[in-house]
Amino acid sequence: MNNLNLNKASKIRSYLMISVLLLTAFSSCKKYLDIIPDNIPTIDNAFTLRNEAEKYLYTCYSFLPKDGDPTYNIGYMAGDEVWIPYDQREFGPNAWQIARGSQNAADPYSNAWSSRRGGGGPQDNSGVGFYGLFTGIRNCNIFLANVKDPTKVLDLRQDERERWIAEVQFLKAYYHFYLLRMYGPIPLVKSNIDISAAENDVRVKRAPFDEGVTYITSLLDSAATTLPLIIGDRGSELGRITKPIALAVKAKVLLMAASPLFNGNSDYAGFKDQDGINLFNTSYDANKWKLASDAAKAAIEAATAAGFKLYEFPVSAFKLSDTTKRQMSIRNAFTERWNAEHVWANPNSLAAEGLQRNAMARINTNIGVGTARQQLSVPIKIAEQFYTVNGVPINEDKTLNFNNKYSLRTAIRRERFHVKQGYTTARLNFDREPRFYADLGFDGGVWYKYDSPTSSDSATYVLEGKSVQLAGANNYGWYNETGYFIKKVVDWNMASTSSNISYRAYPWPQVRLADLYLIYAEALNETLSAPDAEVFDYINRVRKRAGLLDVQKAWTDYSSNPTKFGNQTGMREIIHQERLIELAFEGSRYWDILRWKKATEMFNQNITGWSVSQGTEQEYYKVRTIYPQSFIAPRDYLWPIRTYDITVNPKLTQNPGW
Repeated sequence: MNNLNLNKASKIRSYLMISVLLLTAFSSCKKYLDIIPDNIPTIDNAFTLRNEAEKYLYTCYSFLPKDGDPTYNIGYMAGDEVWIPYDQREFGPNAWQIARGSQNAADPYSNAWSSRRGGGGPQDNSGVGFYGLFTGIRNCNIFLANVKDPTKVLDLRQDERERWIAEVQFLKAYYHFYLLRMYGPIPLVKSNIDISAAENDVRVKRAPFDEGVTYITSLLDSAATTLPLIIGDRGSELGRITKPIALAVKAKVLLMAASPLFNGNSDYAGFKDQDGINLFNTSYDANKWKLASDAAKAAIEAATAAGFKLYEFPVSAFKLSDTTKRQMSIRNAFTERWNAEHVWANPNSLAAEGLQRNAMARINTNIGVGTARQQLSVPIKIAEQFYTVNGVPINEDKTLNFNNKYSLRTAIRRERFHVKQGYTTARLNFDREPRFYADLGFDGGVWYKYDSPTSSDSATYVLEGKSVQLAGANNYGWYNETGYFIKKVVDWNMASTSSNISYRAYPWPQVRLADLYLIYAEALNETLSAPDAEVFDYINRVRKRAGLLDVQKAWTDYSSNPTKFGNQTGMREIIHQERLIELAFEGSRYWDILRWKKATEMFNQNITGWSVSQGTEQEYYKVRTIYPQSFIAPRDYLWPIRTYDITVNPKLTQNPGW
């Protein structure tokens, strides 16, 4: 699995140009949702032969949002996990304006509804705009209507026909889910509206939230019955949808629906449509957690049957310490292409040079300023969320003192695989869990990669981040704002010589098995008065790969709150923090904090970092406020619908507060 060439999965991406041309042809329609375009002969031609229909299949795939690019991954930049310099160069994600409190209804940022300001599917033929996800849903409906017709695409085998239908049912469900997560209640576009429909029929309204969840999961159930368990032709079909993918997304949908934002939220008690219908059921339903738990278990069972497992760094000819091997297991679980943990790796959204270049630090003189831009910065509070080496929060560890976490300390020999021996850095950077060192780069921190100066990790790269040093904030717009760099997303095969820099692209891991384990642990815990052995088992699987003690032993032996894991509330807090750590810098934190209804607490804290413009240890390691973040509840929990869209379609009701 680990050595497959990414180019073998390029077939989906090879159709993107054709997809754009098709989308251009289908763009002549009314400004309402989901009307069959008036160029019917063009559509008919698309479903005469298998080859043409296959191109349309990949048109439907092409709307998958580009999560491998932080410019378009909303969860990456809209929250508090990643920050960038205010005077950034050549990189200005729209979602970051949401993090800065600039969202608005006149022209919303990351607008996936009508596709503006970095929201939506593939780029249109102008090279500037994007197609909204409702356009993607319309194309899915066109595909389904035609391929389900046995009189069309006559050279298509029946087994292929059924599989293609299932794939597009999944895509249609996923696009609905993506919008539902952003906007709450949305119109459910079960079939396209005929172009001859009356104007009042064209103006669709938003369906209640729970109705949307039911519709999406029904599509996923239908797709899962037909989709293959595994990809048979790994040479050309990697990235196509499988049964484990469909069941994993179903688990995510139901987890979202069971969570506090959407389950018993009294903030939405008066939220009704134009006809007085409640768009949210504000009564808490405990059974929603049971549905999510069952769905997660089914997804795990399917993934296990398909051969998925948590990634472990294989035996290597390199002379590596156990410390570095553990870090490589953690780092490569995310970046190793098509590894056994990636239940859904999406080649339509490559984590290519853009993401890695904006995250990479200048750790040697071969790496030029423009080839490692260092812009993706991690606030200090995110660095603080990682556990101690004992596997408990830094404010709970009774054996390690972090009260002086911003003071200075010099690394000794036994710490040399984490921090350069003899280097002085913040106390915060010592005695931390393996994921801290695998995910983060920092001043004095070791950064091992494939082209290390020796085959050993005892003499490898070190990040030196003060302003007078190589990775310091000394280049306009291309610098790290906080002093913490995202090592996790940079593939260890990144190579630099005096004449060349190369980043190895990898398909974006939309769903990892570790995510499913944590979904199951969270949902199951909510169905119980106290966690049982199965809850502990699934969270401990993730912790074991991370090199940590089991929850029970870690808290019993090292926490100042040793009984925390013994009740539902305490275990909930542990599971939440485990998700925030394990899935850090994958675009998950923002959505989790919203669905947990914790944004008022988490997104109203200052964004802070070290004083990165300073050149001495004493001045550099002073905490400074970068931005006073603000979140207004309940308004900011849901996206605004663009005012123009509501003017065009008065049946749409604006979200509360907008």
